[in-house]
Amino acid sequence: MNILITRPLIDAEDLMAKIFSLGHNIIHLPTLKILPVRTKPIDAKQYDAFVFTSANAIRNLKVLKQDKNKLCFCVGSMTEKIARLKGYNNTISAGGTVNALKNLIINSEKINEKSKIAYFCGDNISYELDLELKKEGIKIDKIINYSSEKITDLNEENKKIVESHPPDIIFVYSARSALSFIEIVKKYSLY
Repeated sequence: MNILITRPLIDAEDLMAKIFSLGHNIIHLPTLKILPVRTKPIDAKQYDAFVFTSANAIRNLKVLKQDKNKLCFCVGSMTEKIARLKGYNNTISAGGTVNALKNLIINSEKINEKSKIAYFCGDNISYELDLELKKEGIKIDKIINYSSEKITDLNEENKKIVESHPPDIIFVYSARSALSFIEIVKKYSLY
């Protein structure tokens, strides 16, 4: 099978290796470029917990005096893995969905009405987690620490690969990534 993956390489390497080891062909066509946002480092001591909805939020994290025991709520296992690689050892994974993450935070015995949470995310989100948590009475600051830029260009070599090996399966990871992919398909007539 020809499998096209649209994630940036840093986020797709493990998946690509697993799929390749099963005998499938991999076509890597990233549709988003992740860029850090210029922010001042935050004082970790001001917060009782951190919330991460992507590995990119962790990669672009800037804190003063890192607290390795800081409670970190992570959307999924890959995000949790990156948090642990960054040195955080008090992490909890919600299993992969933002709604599950919201419920995990709301039902946590470690969070109460006095707790203050820092939510790190990108500039383009599909779910207003901070607003949903505020409705539940949780004190949360949304901190945008990375942005995503659509990639809509395709070099000639990649165009030939896609044309000669039409994908049987396409992994798309967000609405924004899907829009970028559709633009590439239209721009280069890859229907």
